[in-house]
Amino acid sequence: MNDEPRWLTAEEQLVWRSYIEGATLLEDHLDRQLQRDAGMPHVYYGLLVKLAESPRRRMRMTELAKYAKITRSRLSHAVARLEKNGWVRREDCPSDKRGQFAILTDEGYEVLSRTAPGHVSAVRQAVFDRLTPEQQKSLGEIMRIVAEGLQPSEAGADLPWLR
Repeated sequence: MNDEPRWLTAEEQLVWRSYIEGATLLEDHLDRQLQRDAGMPHVYYGLLVKLAESPRRRMRMTELAKYAKITRSRLSHAVARLEKNGWVRREDCPSDKRGQFAILTDEGYEVLSRTAPGHVSAVRQAVFDRLTPEQQKSLGEIMRIVAEGLQPSEAGADLPWLR
């Protein structure tokens, strides 16, 4: 049995490093835009968006953590900050004593409505305006494949929202 690692080829190394550089710079770009325009990091904006898209602007905390791909403790911290701003409130789940809902408040919805145009402009400028329609489609397909491979469905999978 060969214990030698399958090292990346020179071409694979270039692809990998380009991905890391692009992903890091994109996240920083979006974080800075959202901090400037709304005083919140990108991950908080994503939580507000998901709540706005959910029925009655509410979602179980466990489902919200799964959507955001973050640990439950990180979500709890984020929701506490959003609550402090008056943008989200929590409500106990009547059918499950341990469960809670995160609910987007009217004030949170207003912040999201004011912030969305600048955010979509930043995303468009940073990503979509730089890619051809074919490249956009390829990027979507590639990232779906990567995401699916990192979300095993078997019990006991080590996923952030299960921690």
